[in-house]
Amino acid sequence: MYTGNDFKCSAIFVCTKPRSNSMKMLLHFILISGVMIMTLNAHADEEKTGNTNPVVIMITSKGTIEIELFSDKVPDTVSNFLSYVLQSFYDGTIFHRVMEGFMIQGGGYTPDMVKKPTMNTIKNEASNGISNKRGTIAMARMPAPHSASSQFFINHRDNPALDHKNDTDRGYGYCVFGRVINGMDVVDKIAQVSTTTYNNPTGKMGNVPSKTVFIESVRVKK
Repeated sequence: MYTGNDFKCSAIFVCTKPRSNSMKMLLHFILISGVMIMTLNAHADEEKTGNTNPVVIMITSKGTIEIELFSDKVPDTVSNFLSYVLQSFYDGTIFHRVMEGFMIQGGGYTPDMVKKPTMNTIKNEASNGISNKRGTIAMARMPAPHSASSQFFINHRDNPALDHKNDTDRGYGYCVFGRVINGMDVVDKIAQVSTTTYNNPTGKMGNVPSKTVFIESVRVKK
């Protein structure tokens, strides 16, 4: 699978565009500062509850999914994801690729199938030892290992083939950074929708839901 021009490859890829720099660096600094504050609040809550990891609430057109983020094991990836959450980046995006018995992918496209501009790509933390099991959330990326930005997927089944094997481009794997703790029934509903092939100027996009599945909002749980 491929989310650029050819959607028949065997990996979970996304397309990226060159981005420029000064305004995005400033925005990124502001967002990271916000994430640091959120992380400090999470640690304060930890003293009360014993829970070390932040939780986000993802409201979709099929229902609500609650996701624990593994900030203790993949801090950079979680910080990146929370930066997008903080700027409401995911609000109004869609699950643009759905494959029952494999995964559901979203976090990059608008309902009219336009790819949203993103922040800089991040380091791949797939060597964290966490497997792509059913219900985990992981970063989608380009063929280059360290090319993930905003897009993610939720595993609909155990997918050990997506795990880190070695540090080569082919073997690097896909970084798991959280897990669904409530709402796997919603993931199942999304995975079961009918799909079609979408024709866009850069090529055909496969496994696109016939009826749009919206991500209405993603927020940190209070």
